[in-house]
Amino acid sequence: MSIQIRVILILISGLTMYYIIKKIRESKLEIEQSLFWIGFSTLTILMSIFPKCVYWLTDMLQIQSPVNFVFLLIIFILIIKSFLLTLQLSRLENRFKTLVQEIALKEKEKETNEND
Repeated sequence: MSIQIRVILILISGLTMYYIIKKIRESKLEIEQSLFWIGFSTLTILMSIFPKCVYWLTDMLQIQSPVNFVFLLIIFILIIKSFLLTLQLSRLENRFKTLVQEIALKEKEKETNEND
């Protein structure tokens, strides 16, 4: 892995950590969500600082280049995160639909009671 890519990974990961911590302090991000991004940034910093681990994993998985392994790992992690967010969104949509239906039924019941 070239020094340029290592420096870029460290800089972007550091900026991501700074931004996440800033959003936590402003109470605009839940700690549960921020743990993923802090862990993700930490992982990329560790891969940049200890490239021998990346080389070892690249050889073990028979991937042509360490950079390809890094990008593959990042893409894989983000796909998993996207899937988990899709699950969370589906749960929230179902909960929202249930709440709207409950409110509509209560309003209909209230309207019926007022007309009697």
